[in-house]
Amino acid sequence: MHQVPALLLQLHLLGVHILIAVGAVMMVVGFLGCYGAIQESQCLLGTFFACLVILFACEVAAGIWGFMHKDTVSKEMINFYDSIYDKAMTQSITTNSEKKKAAASVLKVFHETLSCCGKGQGTSILTQFTDILGVTDLCPSSGTSISCHNRITELFSDKIYLIGIFALVVAIIMIFEMIFSMVLCCGIRNSPVY
Repeated sequence: MHQVPALLLQLHLLGVHILIAVGAVMMVVGFLGCYGAIQESQCLLGTFFACLVILFACEVAAGIWGFMHKDTVSKEMINFYDSIYDKAMTQSITTNSEKKKAAASVLKVFHETLSCCGKGQGTSILTQFTDILGVTDLCPSSGTSISCHNRITELFSDKIYLIGIFALVVAIIMIFEMIFSMVLCCGIRNSPVY
């Protein structure tokens, strides 16, 4: 029983480490592009272009994988929501600590973003009841009783096109970055030395 929260903590920390690594890579890539443009360095601009091509390929691969496994992603998101919900409810009722605030704030963000409350109809009513009593503050202020399981499934099945549009916009921006960096690199090569 205690292995599940430890595993979730490890997965959460792995996600945090991945985001930190991606942020560091993006910082280095951005530095290469800016410094290469300022110094008019073909080498730095070529490296910037190569990094953008690799990131673009990773984005396309992740998008294809995510679309092909959208049901799995939806189930994992529901499992993550369930664990956060259970942790927040348990800590809200039993403890009065910073952990209570952390888990409750994550759950509140879920509820506000998706306009839902609870795992199902019964837990929605229970959560709203504890909110009314002042024990918790987890449901959105709109007072909705729609299950978050339904909202998460709807997000990954019915509204997958929104995620696709966002990915397409990012891909178009990256294509323009690659075009402009290559044009600048070729312009530097063809310009006379002064």
